[in-house]
Parts: sequence; C-alpha cells; structure tokens
Amino acid sequence: MAIREKAYKFRLCPNKEQKILINKSVGCARYIYNHFLDKAKENEYKSYSKFSKELTQLKKELEWLKEPDKFSLQNALKDLDRAFKNFFSKKYDFPKFKSKKNPKNSYRTNKFTRKSGTTNIEIKDNKIKLPKLGWIKFRKSKEVKGEIINVTVTRTNTDKYFISIAVKEEIKKLPEVDKKIGIDLGLKEFAVTSDGEKIANPRVLKKYEKKIARLNRGLARKEKGSNNWYKAKKKLAKTHEKVANIRLDFLHKLSTKLIEENQFIAVETLKVKNMLKNSKLAKSISDVSWSKFVELLTYKAKWYGRNLIKIDTFFASSQLCSNCGYKNEEVKDLKIRKWKCPKCKNVHDRDINASLNILNEGKRISAS
Repeated sequence: MAIREKAYKFRLCPNKEQKILINKSVGCARYIYNHFLDKAKENEYKSYSKFSKELTQLKKELEWLKEPDKFSLQNALKDLDRAFKNFFSKKYDFPKFKSKKNPKNSYRTNKFTRKSGTTNIEIKDNKIKLPKLGWIKFRKSKEVKGEIINVTVTRTNTDKYFISIAVKEEIKKLPEVDKKIGIDLGLKEFAVTSDGEKIANPRVLKKYEKKIARLNRGLARKEKGSNNWYKAKKKLAKTHEKVANIRLDFLHKLSTKLIEENQFIAVETLKVKNMLKNSKLAKSISDVSWSKFVELLTYKAKWYGRNLIKIDTFFASSQLCSNCGYKNEEVKDLKIRKWKCPKCKNVHDRDINASLNILNEGKRISAS
C-alpha cells in the first residue's frame, strides 16, 4: 500500500451569489498571473517570495483584490513561478498570458487548519465548504477518501462549474497477475495488443463533425456580440465539450481495463507534435489522443503496482519479424497490412507483429 496524490472531480452547483464570487476569483487569479508575468517580461523574473511581497502591496492599492479567496492569488503566483522554472530548465516555452477566452478558467485554494482545529475546507454529505464561498452543493458520485490538500474550482465556457479535490490517499496495489502485453497504437484500430486483440478507434470527432460544421456556420451568420451569437457560441462549446468527455471516458475505461488485466505493459511512444504536421492526418491524430492514453497508463501503473515500459519512437516495430528478427524495410509502406518474412517464411499481420515486437523490446529493456 502506498500514499499517492489523487484528484476527485465533481460538478459544482453554486447559487447566483456564489457564481459571481467564483467568477471574480477566477478573474483576479488570472489578473495576478498576467500582471506579474508582464513585470517579469519588462525586467526579469524575481523569486516567488519577492513577488509575494509585491502582491501584498498591490492588494492595498487595488481594493477589489481583497474580495476573492487569498489562496487563489498566492497560487496564481506559484503557478507563474513553476512556469518560469520549467522554462529555465528548458522543459517548456516561455510562459504565456492567460486569456479569459480559454475553454476553462480556474483558481486553486488550499486547505488550512486553524489553531482551534477547524479547517477552511470541509465536506459534509453532498456539500463542500470553501473559503469565501461557504457551503456549496456538488454532485457527489463517490466518497472522497484521504486527506484533502487543495481544491481547484473551474468554470467552463459552457457556464458549468466543477471542483477537483486533490487528496493524499492510501492506494492498494492490485493483486499480481501473470500476463504481459505489448500495445501498438494506430488510427484504423486505436490499439492492437500482442495477444491479438484489436480495439476499435471510437473516432468521436468524426461522429460529431457535421454537427460542429453546422454550428460553426450558424455562428458565422450571427452578429458578433449579439445575444444570438452568444447562444450559438455556447451550443458549439457544448458539442466540443461532449466530444472531449466521450473521448476521455473511453481512454479511462480502456487504460483501467489494461492495468487490471496485465502485470507488464509495453507501449510505443509517438512524437505527436511532429505527426500533426501532416495536414491529411492531423485531425485524426488529434482525435485519437495517444499522448493522453499513455499518460493515464503511466500514473495508473504507478498507483497499482504494474510495470509499464515505454518504447522509443524510432524503434522499428512494424519492420521487424517478431519470430526471427529479420528487418523488412518494404513494410515502411503503410499500405502493406500483411507480409511474409523472407527469412523464416512466417506470415504477419502488420499491427499484431508490431505489438509483439513492442512486447519483446519491453522485456529486453526491463531485463537490462
């Protein structure tokens, strides 16, 4: 059993006054982030502690900054500090300004225990108490276990509100099983496993493509800024949100199934950024979400005691014969779906052969 950080996400049901305060908190957190990013661009980035002192002074000058939860402003500074550290370590590009037009806007508040022993964040039945907001109803679909660390409040562009409750929780490892698989990711089939299973690509975006195109045309015909324009924009945003939710649900269910059934998983990693440069395949590649799938597999394997090996992008999984190791460079042609090994005469299904090679490579890496 290990202690891990985990998040529970729920739909929030604030009243009118609470919505106004959430919107103010979101706006103030974004303002602080952008304000100090602008200062950092003019001169150079100072430390979090120095900017924190400047924030205290700024709150005296701008009275409206005292309205939202104070933790939301401090956390905005911490997020900026993390963004600069990632930039300095060359993990990410230079931080960008936050826009209120983002599909999701949020702020984060921390749990704080007073000397009296009471806390500023509590959960009771289907209500949660948050700083400045008081008690708010939420759609509690499961029990929140573990010690609460912080809560992120999010407002979407479809005017929905959500909370993500981060906790430290004891997670039991799954019982060990004697099964190992390799996974080849693709577009025709989302995944093909080394035991011959082919998992269909749900192609969620394709199913809603005509509806999205129709809503886009409707939005273009409306006068920008009018009530009808906002209504059309909201309808379009809801459709995009539905597509994203269906896709994420599929990825979660599949990754959980694979983690539960297999002790050892080898999966290829793909350079999605480079692949998106192919204009013919860019939409399909974006829709399939390979990176998110590998991300889900990674943390679930860590939680539940599974061994996940990521295979290098440049490993020639499709070209190698999984039986004798012969490399057939003709298979670079994606039109070849079946091929016969010139050396050992084995006939291969392209994707199953690739998944077997991925499994073998994963075993080799694990052994070394």
